[in-house]
Amino acid sequence: MRTMRGWFRDTTGGLPRTFWYLWTGTLINRLGSFVLVFLAIYLTQERGFDELQAGMVLGLWGVGGAVGTTLGGTLTDRWGRRPTLLTAHLGAASMMLTLGFARDLWAVAVGALLLGLFAEAARPAFGAMMIDVVPERDRLRAFSLNYWAINLGFASAAILAGLAAEASYLLLFVVDAATTVVTAAVIFRKVPETRAPAVAVPAGAGAVRPRGALRTILTDRVYLGFVALNLLAALVFLQHISMLPIAMGEDGLAPTTYGTVIALNGVLIVAGQLFVPRLIRGRSRSHVLALAALVMGVGFGLTAFADAAWLYAVTVLIWTVGEMLNSPSNSTLIAELSPANLRGRYQGVFSLSWQIAGATAPILGGLVRQQAGNATLWLGCAAVGALVAVAHLVSGPARERRAVALRPAATRVEPVGEVRPPAPQVAEVAASAPAAPIEPATPGYAPDATDPGRRPVAPAGAR
Repeated sequence: MRTMRGWFRDTTGGLPRTFWYLWTGTLINRLGSFVLVFLAIYLTQERGFDELQAGMVLGLWGVGGAVGTTLGGTLTDRWGRRPTLLTAHLGAASMMLTLGFARDLWAVAVGALLLGLFAEAARPAFGAMMIDVVPERDRLRAFSLNYWAINLGFASAAILAGLAAEASYLLLFVVDAATTVVTAAVIFRKVPETRAPAVAVPAGAGAVRPRGALRTILTDRVYLGFVALNLLAALVFLQHISMLPIAMGEDGLAPTTYGTVIALNGVLIVAGQLFVPRLIRGRSRSHVLALAALVMGVGFGLTAFADAAWLYAVTVLIWTVGEMLNSPSNSTLIAELSPANLRGRYQGVFSLSWQIAGATAPILGGLVRQQAGNATLWLGCAAVGALVAVAHLVSGPARERRAVALRPAATRVEPVGEVRPPAPQVAEVAASAPAAPIEPATPGYAPDATDPGRRPVAPAGAR
């Protein structure tokens, strides 16, 4: 029992109160995330649209999401995290209700486009706010806890959505909108603005104007390389939504079997994600990301040999382990590679890689499967996973150097170089100089090596 309490304290203790309000908002929002789970079924069975029309609506959702992440990242840095997050949540709630009451195809299409825009615009603001409030040393734990909340909420939402759909499909949209409004209320009441105030650069001959945000990102080859690797990994990972159910169906397995098998993903994450920070703490992030890509590749690659439900379940469990290793390491690395004044836009670019993967993964997967066969698709996923793993090992040192360069000077740890002895003249003066008198200590103060003055010392037991 003591060991369990100690693990719980190590996992959750010491995080800022603002983080827990954000975490609570995430959990509430994900508990009501019904619409996306059942949208395809709703469009075809309830609204009577054909598969092509339903696919177009889902595609417009993705297009709106791509625009939303870009716009949300810009607003996050220029306008602020809090107003961007509140506007995105309230806009998403409004569009959910609009989509629920829409009947004509054009109205449904416009509603899906705007819903994708508002829903995804919240991601850069949320990510930037998490980085702002959580110290660097605690980010691995914080992002793991947030990822756990996302999966717990989503797994519960899938069950609740099935119950709500039996009563009324409109109830799905109403409950989803309501939970989004509740999340906005939590942010409005409990979460302050976290963006650091902009520092004006004095005009003058020596003043240097900062480069534009877009130019900064487009010339940041280290970060863009990292985003490209995430895009490749996402193309593999998202095959579980599009091609996996098709492969299981061709093996004579019912859709309910697919639902049961894929539910193992959420169950394993909820059961084990909180143990991941202790497992990977102190290890090289590049090595962890490489291992995660390799494990995901192996899991999807083994799908080529699966022909029964239990074999498919084994493959899901394998690539889920890779997902669990990948997510917190990815999040902490994004935080360290993002300049403080451009965190929102850097988050937006990273989110855009997921939007691109979401739009292209089904197309590429279907094309490979149709032209080369099922086995080629899954073995190709294994090859991409291995390629991404090697690329993480090669590019890792450059990323770590960039992360060190972007750290604040107060927390930066420079590598220890050659220690040179003092010059003879300096050493002689130091040796012959009289010792400085020792002043009596002032209660409540201690010398500070980085400040010529003194700094207060917190009383014992203070946080």
